[in-house]
Amino acid sequence: MTLKVPSPQGFYNPAARHGDIVFTSGMTPRQDGKLLFSGAIKLNDTPDQHREAVRLAAQNALMAARSALTKGEKLGVILQLQVFLNCEPGFAAHPQVANFASEYLAEELGAASIGSRAAIGVSSLPSNATVEITLTAAIDRP
Repeated sequence: MTLKVPSPQGFYNPAARHGDIVFTSGMTPRQDGKLLFSGAIKLNDTPDQHREAVRLAAQNALMAARSALTKGEKLGVILQLQVFLNCEPGFAAHPQVANFASEYLAEELGAASIGSRAAIGVSSLPSNATVEITLTAAIDRP
């Protein structure tokens, strides 16, 4: 599998490994360096309107995490998933929007891989991205 790890937008690494744990930097919905989804989630938006943005950010976080693996290793459980949502005040469907990240990771790693999660509403994100995702994962060795 060829990974295309997202390019950092500043002075940091996409992922850092310590022992058998990997931490990703915040990943936004970028493809080939271009931000595809920007702007705040509107008060009356449905969660499904943001499915693609969340899945793309989760995909980028997963690619970053996988870039820290060595031959024969794989990601185990996602110990912590954090989904930051750029949203208008009063928006309350954070868990439903964050579910798209959990679902994507479960498709890629298996349902048992999903650990703890936080869905957090914020007033802005870098580059005005709609979503930013970080994850911490355990590494399974062969």
